[in-house]
Amino acid sequence: MSAELSEIDLPEYADVVARYEPVMGMEVHVELGTATKMFCGCRTEFGAAPNTQVCPTCLGMPGALPVVNDEAVRSAIRIGLALNCSIRPSSLFARKNYFYPDQPKNYQISQYDDPIAHDGYVDVPLEDGTVWRVEVERAHMEEDTGKSTHIGSATGRIHGASHSLLDFNRAGVPLVEIVTKPIEGAGERAPEIARAYVTALRDLLASLDVSDVRMDQGSMRCDANVSLKPKGATEFGTRTETKNVNSLKSVEVAVRYEMRRQAAVLDAGGEVTLETRHFQEGDGTTTPGRPKESAEDYRYFPDPDLAPVAPAAELVEELRGTIGELPWLRRARIQQEWSLSDEVMRDLVNLGAIDAIIATVDAGATPDAARSWWGSFLPQQANSREVELDALAITPAQVARVIALVEEGKLTSKLAQQVIVGVLDGEGEPDEVVAARGLEVVRDDGALQKAVDDALAANPDIVEKIRSGKVQAAGKIVGDVMKATRGQADAARVRELVLAACE
Repeated sequence: MSAELSEIDLPEYADVVARYEPVMGMEVHVELGTATKMFCGCRTEFGAAPNTQVCPTCLGMPGALPVVNDEAVRSAIRIGLALNCSIRPSSLFARKNYFYPDQPKNYQISQYDDPIAHDGYVDVPLEDGTVWRVEVERAHMEEDTGKSTHIGSATGRIHGASHSLLDFNRAGVPLVEIVTKPIEGAGERAPEIARAYVTALRDLLASLDVSDVRMDQGSMRCDANVSLKPKGATEFGTRTETKNVNSLKSVEVAVRYEMRRQAAVLDAGGEVTLETRHFQEGDGTTTPGRPKESAEDYRYFPDPDLAPVAPAAELVEELRGTIGELPWLRRARIQQEWSLSDEVMRDLVNLGAIDAIIATVDAGATPDAARSWWGSFLPQQANSREVELDALAITPAQVARVIALVEEGKLTSKLAQQVIVGVLDGEGEPDEVVAARGLEVVRDDGALQKAVDDALAANPDIVEKIRSGKVQAAGKIVGDVMKATRGQADAARVRELVLAACE
């Protein structure tokens, strides 16, 4: 029977987990944020013109020899240590042989028998506050492939394309592949755990500053292996590998769909095919890719051009000291210290604002003030400028300085927003923007009194209301003065002057 089924043919998810036990294995590829490639000096900037960041080495030209990127090795060791892995005193690079048009050497330099990091784990926090331990088989170094663009294909795949374009800028970019051991016993929570694991991994790698972990740009990609076995069985079922899933939500959706699809195949007496599959963002389904190779198919053998990687024990211990507090543990501590509700904390995490808030507090701001700016106005600016929050052209220290100017009474909140916009627009530091735009609060009582007198003279009816006891009417005069002073007056002081003048 065909393994491709429509939604109507799929069993309900509750029925699937009642009869089958899912087994997962997650393979996450992370592009390291080094300035140059893994084995040559070519740059690694994302978005450069096609085939402008290439050289004879990453193009696989005869006689061009690779040289290991030392910074990439250090990053790989730090990743391994953060995952509680053992670091191998000597690890080898191997040649993984296969033909793809986006791999110009016709082999990939990777690690096989001797990965640099092995046998670790990560304790993954789930939304209900429980923790799930995911065991890590290995974290090994390799190089990325190039990028193929298939022209004329309705699906973006090679099938139906009239021709393909190859960009080798990405070929040779340093990668670390993190491979879990089989994840068993998750039951109905398997999709949730898959998403939580990749989320935790993204947060961890970001905190290490070894990658920008931009799933939308491919610098972090997840391959989700899923199989089913009947409840009570001990032997694993045949797995599929859904390749290059590029969002956290999609990881969860892909695992859930594969569980339902495989259950439908097994229920009908069919056999699950060992294959790679492609996730379809549009409808949340997976479609067949190619038969899945075994390790023997790749004919691994040690790369004769590369010496073993043998980090000194002293270096490993030095790098261990750079790991720091795990992101989710830091969030839990911060939430408790700042007395934030679960809802507020979740919103800040979803905004990606936690690190910026912490850095702003470290720069001298209060937690409430830092949270106010990074949780509201700055996300609005990021949205209007169509960039991620952490890509805004303002530093936590600059935000802290704006907050300080407000607390010193030199800026109102409205004026502070103008200063933030000025910094974002490249007009300089906050104090420079204040001076250039003439934004500092007017503190001269003489100037304020004249503005108040003018506003009162223009509104005699309001003056009578105030004098008759309707002091709320003073708001109209305060508003006129604020408008006249371009928002630079201290509203509280203006109100005092208005009421005093009407006595």
